[in-house]
Amino acid sequence: MTYDVAVVGAGIIGLATAKALLERSRCTVVIIEARDAVAREQTGNNSGVIHSGLYYKPGSLKAKTCSEGRTAMYAFCAEQGIPHERCGKLVIATSSEELGALSELQRRGEANGLRGLRRIGSSEIRDLEP
Repeated sequence: MTYDVAVVGAGIIGLATAKALLERSRCTVVIIEARDAVAREQTGNNSGVIHSGLYYKPGSLKAKTCSEGRTAMYAFCAEQGIPHERCGKLVIATSSEELGALSELQRRGEANGLRGLRRIGSSEIRDLEP
């Protein structure tokens, strides 16, 4: 059998690409996957985290898409009744030399639309992560 397009990989990107091709054209598509089922690599092993955009340079494409994606994902979950938690994130400096980097992350996070970022001490860390 012959096909117009071969998509390599049956993860979320491969499957979404094949679906889009089928919906938008009259081409025939075959999906080639090395594993015994779909989503057995990165897609099936994702962290389940809605990324904050804390690490990305403000104004960069990564920062923009992460920020927009975060907002869209929270809205989608709320609209669809999908349980999720905005649990926050602890970023810890393990030495005084790392405090400058921590300040830069806070600046980037705020520039990328994150609100409520704050510094806490070791006792509050223990309360949050005993």
